[in-house]
Parts: sequence; C-alpha cells; structure tokens
Amino acid sequence: MMRMPKRPPGFQRVLGDVLAKDQGRLDPILHAAQRAAGDRAYLHWDKLRHKRPPTGLSHEEWWAALKMARAGGLRTTPLLDVHGNAFRFGTPDPVPERLHEIDKSAAGNIEMSETKIANPGERDRYIIRSLMEEAITSSQLEGAATTRRVAKEMIRSKREPKDTSERMILNNYLTIQRIRSISGQELTPGTLLDLHRILTRQTLEDPTAVGRFRRKDEKITVATPYDEVLHTPPPAITLPGRLAEMCRFANGKSPKYFIHPVIRSVMLHFWLAYDHPFVDGNGRCARALFYWSMLRQGYWLCEFISISEIIRKAPARYGRAFLYTETDENDLTYFILYHLEVIRRAIRELHEYIAEKTAQVRRAEQLIRATAGLNHRQYALLSHAIRHPDARYTTQSHRHSHGVVNQTARTDLLAMTDMGLLEQRKVGKRHVFTPVADLEERLKELR
Repeated sequence: MMRMPKRPPGFQRVLGDVLAKDQGRLDPILHAAQRAAGDRAYLHWDKLRHKRPPTGLSHEEWWAALKMARAGGLRTTPLLDVHGNAFRFGTPDPVPERLHEIDKSAAGNIEMSETKIANPGERDRYIIRSLMEEAITSSQLEGAATTRRVAKEMIRSKREPKDTSERMILNNYLTIQRIRSISGQELTPGTLLDLHRILTRQTLEDPTAVGRFRRKDEKITVATPYDEVLHTPPPAITLPGRLAEMCRFANGKSPKYFIHPVIRSVMLHFWLAYDHPFVDGNGRCARALFYWSMLRQGYWLCEFISISEIIRKAPARYGRAFLYTETDENDLTYFILYHLEVIRRAIRELHEYIAEKTAQVRRAEQLIRATAGLNHRQYALLSHAIRHPDARYTTQSHRHSHGVVNQTARTDLLAMTDMGLLEQRKVGKRHVFTPVADLEERLKELR
C-alpha cells in the first residue's frame, strides 16, 4: 500500500546542532561524507533510518554526511515546485552506467539475432506488438480491467470497445500511434491537449474534461484510498506559464547546460505528472510524453519496449519514486534512478522476447520439415507464416510466388486448410487464407 514516506531531517539543522554542541563531531561526519561520494544506493531517509549507521554516527549525522556528499553534484532545472523552489538532479553511480547501456541498446545500430528487426515486415510486427503491450499495460495502471487476450483481439479486429476498460486501452494504442507520427515535431501545449483528447475520449466521468486543462474550480489532489494526500499539484492559474516552460524544456531550449537525452525524457515524465494539468489521465499522458521525447531524440528501440509493463509489476515503487523526490528537497535523482532501471529492464525483456521468438521459429521450421504430405511450395508458405503470423495468402499470391497454375495454388491452400494449418474466409469476392493462431501446436499434432 502506498503511503507518505518519512520526511528527512534538515541536514543544515543537524550540522548546526553539531557545531553548537560538540564541534568535535564534525570530523567523523566529514569523513563519512567523503566515503559516501561513491555510494550507489542513494537511499532516502525513509529507508536509511532503518539501516545501521557507520560506527560513531547517529542516523541524523549519517544523513547529514550523505546530503553533503550529494549536494556538490546536483544541478538546478527549470522545473519549480509550488513554492517556487527548483528541482535538482545528480548523476551518481550507477546513472552513467545505465545511460551507457541504454545508449548502446536503444539508439544505435544493433543486431537482433536472426529475427532481423530492421526488416520492414518484422519491424512492423514488433512495433504493433509493443504498441499493444504499452496500450494495455498503461491503461491497466489506471484501472482498466480487460484481459490481454480480449484487448489484443479488439485491436486486431478493429471492433468497437464494449466498456470503459476496453476504450481506455484502445485510446492508449491510438495515442502511441499518434506519438510516432509527431515525434519529429516540437511539443506545444496544443500537442498535449491533442494527446489528452485521444487518450481520454469516452472514458472520463465529466466528458467536458476531455482535451482541456483543469480549471481553477477543479481541486485536484493525489491521495491514498484512505484520503491521505500525497501530492497537491500547482494551482490551475499557473498552468499556462508552467506548461510553456515545460515545452521549452522538451524542445531542448532550456536549460543552457547539456542534459542527457534520456534524463530529459525521464524529467518530462516527472514534470507532467507533478503539474497534473488534467482532471484525469495525467499518468498515461506523462508516460506518452516520455515516449514522444525518446523517439524524438533518436531512441528508436523505444517503439518496441513497454515501460508500463515493468511499472505495473510494482506500482508502489513508481509512486515512491515521485514521493522521495518531493520529500527530499526536490531531488529528482530518486526518480531518475528508478526510471532508468525501468527502461533497462524493458529493453532486456524485449531481447528475451526476441530470443524466445527466434527459438520458436527454429522449432516450428523443424516441425514443418518433419510434417509428412507437404510439397516444397507448402513448406515455403508455412515457413513464411511462422515469421509473419498476420500474413494473408490468396490463390493469386501463391500462384505468382511459385509459378504454378491457379488450380495447383488453390489445391495447396485448401490442403493446408484441411490439415488445420490455415484458416479460410471470404473478403469481398476473394478467398483469403491466414495462419492459425496456434500453428506450432498444430504442427506438433500433425507430426
């Protein structure tokens, strides 16, 4: 269950007390600060207070030492809190390590084993799969309860959603497609409204809240089920200026110093969630904005990963990353560390998926070769179908591919249909054949 973390003690107050009572205590704190410079854990006070402090230090003195070690590496951002104080971030280990890994695996030319993701047909398959995964899981984070099987069927068949859960999933899918089409354009408040309109259409209790920012009379807070307020966003009257500044940041026009593109994308995710400019759908919109930023800055592999799938597995960690930042003097490093790990895990899961699919293709091809009663043309078609499960075949396409007469092509397709390897349906005046959903299992049965 999500709860408000314990707020840290002010480290300036701790140091002030030490200087006032016993200046000799300052030396061990300074030594602890030097040792903490290489600390990779970056613990928040909420966790640190339960750990054993270094010998000779109290928990508060240990915290003061850590804050001293961190302070020198923090940089100010254009994002301000409701009191006008700037958010800051650092890049302690393992931030550079994770950024390097993401740079290598998400932005350059990489090999994707034998599946060859750069192939247009394979690329589209993985894009569609990833878009559906992100649409489904991102909506589930917001409470959509539809199962994956039903959601995928709805998207593939292009049928109308039956309920709000399905509508949320479809809206999310359409939003991500929209993001792909505008990833080369600059962000504007109008773009945000357009994305929100697609995201929330026919899903909000107040239909007039779709595609608009919240008004002054709409008091929005983020709270637990027990009404403990976790976050109160900035007043609605300040949104035009705040969002204009966020767009400047998104478009790379601020600040004057270099920010790594991935960190910029992660900060945009936090920024929109912090400002909470909409009545509802802020989380989905924040994640969508992250994808827009990553694609805009050349991280093409993000078309294929689903961060929501990782977040959904441990939603409390997602919430704590926000709260740790807000309760520790606007230190964005907590959220950055969390989000970089999410990206890294999503990329690794993609590679595992590709390896699994590669192995599946190999197994299926072995099964095809072991299936009696198939001619070389049918072998070729089934091998293609294994790699392209959404492919459609007709008598004409099969005839042209193999240079046979119409009757031979039709006989090949009907024979595979009788064997339960293809499904036949009529589209207009043509008979269309598609691979069965469980082609590998069917080949096992035939063998």
